[in-house]
Amino acid sequence: MIIGLPNNIYCLELGSMGNFIYLIHDRCSNRTAVVDPAWDVSSIIALSEQHSLEITDILLTHSHYDHINGVEVLLNHSDAQLHLLKAEAEFWDSYLDLPTLHEGGDFIKLGKTNIEILHTPGHTPGSACYRLGNKLLTGDTLFVFGCGRCDLKGGDPERMYYTLRRLCEHLPGDTVIMPGHNYGIIPNSTMAEQISGNPFLHFDNCPDFVEYRMRLNNREEPYGPETST
Repeated sequence: MIIGLPNNIYCLELGSMGNFIYLIHDRCSNRTAVVDPAWDVSSIIALSEQHSLEITDILLTHSHYDHINGVEVLLNHSDAQLHLLKAEAEFWDSYLDLPTLHEGGDFIKLGKTNIEILHTPGHTPGSACYRLGNKLLTGDTLFVFGCGRCDLKGGDPERMYYTLRRLCEHLPGDTVIMPGHNYGIIPNSTMAEQISGNPFLHFDNCPDFVEYRMRLNNREEPYGPETST
């Protein structure tokens, strides 16, 4: 659990691909948002019940199966409000009729907790990161000393390059990176540490990044099979 005012962030590691599922709890209202529910919804529900959390919202960073396969079960359990970027709903071709589709720069108000939505395309067209103060939930956009694959459906290495540059240029160094998978030597890191040591952030031009991302460093592991990430 990561504690900050006025919210707590709980984290579960679930599934064979080391997915991190986050629960954002607004202590003032008891409203709780689950980020990328997948694999073992019973564990998510058990954690919420252990801490008497009311699940009211679901936030999706993107629509790949390993991040969304628990959505329907959790919706049936909690009748939560589902949030994702409009660009991702169009790519996914699902939930296009939601009243809560968002654009980059929007805010989700969870009680007294303001969650900023960053549009971070590259892994998918509508990938999103969620920012709460100095914490950034990055999904499959930015990992600890890595970044998301761009060779899967919807991936675009050029867009990923410019997404990562924007994150480097606009986020304070003490921003805590909280990724969607446990692929690093530590579960989370700071933006300053990533700028210093993440090889994907060390390119000054797009073609070199694309070559590195798509050919020189495009091993399957630890990112899992193409049908799942």
